[in-house]
Amino acid sequence: MHITEYADAYEASTESFDQLASTVPLALLDVRGAGGWSARQVIHHVADSEAQSYARLRRLLAEPSGSVIQGYDEAAWAQCPTLGYEQLPVENSLLVFRAVRASSLDIIRRLTDDDLDRTGQHSESGAYSVRTWLDNYIAHPADHAAQLQRAIEGLA
Repeated sequence: MHITEYADAYEASTESFDQLASTVPLALLDVRGAGGWSARQVIHHVADSEAQSYARLRRLLAEPSGSVIQGYDEAAWAQCPTLGYEQLPVENSLLVFRAVRASSLDIIRRLTDDDLDRTGQHSESGAYSVRTWLDNYIAHPADHAAQLQRAIEGLA
């Protein structure tokens, strides 16, 4: 895929998730199916994940090849009462999502072909390139949009 195609796909993924997440009725924010996350939890998770992605992209581009790209325990974050995945309003998380995605899109549009092959070492999955980052963070909001839709419908 060419950089322009990556940028377009990243932008479309952002818009799709934002449109759905922004229109979840308050009465449905905490609906969840058996064992799944509520819409509120999904939105908070996506914002936190995007904050991680923001730092990861910049590390991949600015730091020496092989720099550590730190993973994190998503389930632990979701279960941490202080992080408020089950109680906090979603508005600030939506703002975080929009801001970091817009800022990262600015960077994506500046990438060169050589940048796509810059790599770090992900603490959980090993070699991790800018191309891998793009593939992951184009798919991530789309995957969670589907999860969000299931949560709204009580099918998660």
